[in-house]
Amino acid sequence: MKNNLSMILGSRLISISDVSDNTGLSRTTVTDIYYKRANDFKLSTLEKICDFLQITLSELVEYEPQKNKEDK
Repeated sequence: MKNNLSMILGSRLISISDVSDNTGLSRTTVTDIYYKRANDFKLSTLEKICDFLQITLSELVEYEPQKNKEDK
C-alpha cells in the first residue's frame, strides 16, 4: 500500500501541524503517515485526513495487489 500524503501536502504547502490541528489527530500519527512509517491505519484516521484535504481515499492511498507466485 502506498500513501501519497507527503506528495499532497508538499504540492499544497500544507504542514503536518496544519493537518494535526485541523483534524484532531496527533502530530505523531500524521508524522508517521507522512514519512511512511505506519503500515496500518484506522479508516477513521484516513477519513479525517481526506475530509480536511477534500480528496478521495483513493487519492490518498493506493493499493496494488501482490502478484501470485504462479504469475511470475
